[in-house]
Amino acid sequence: MVYPQIEYRGAAHPDRLEAEASGSTRELDSRISDGIRVRLLWHSGDGHVSVAVEDSKTGDLFDVRVGDDDRALDVFHHPYGYAARRRHGTGGSFPTAAAAAVAA
Repeated sequence: MVYPQIEYRGAAHPDRLEAEASGSTRELDSRISDGIRVRLLWHSGDGHVSVAVEDSKTGDLFDVRVGDDDRALDVFHHPYGYAARRRHGTGGSFPTAAAAAVAA
């Protein structure tokens, strides 16, 4: 069936598609359990991988960078353990969250 009154003018959301194509962060996996959202992210700009965690009950956000000696899926499945290990090793607090990555 032909619709002569319809004219194709490109993608419905060109800004969104362009941002996804040229974006520097890509979500590789995600999961939600008991209000905790965990996302495995690849940052194409510098090639590193991180895990972003957002707890909707407490509002806590943090980001754990996957180290060269770490296995990304282990960090993804156990982000609190890796965050605690990093915090204990540096004496500081949890790593700062990448709010833009968590919100995306």
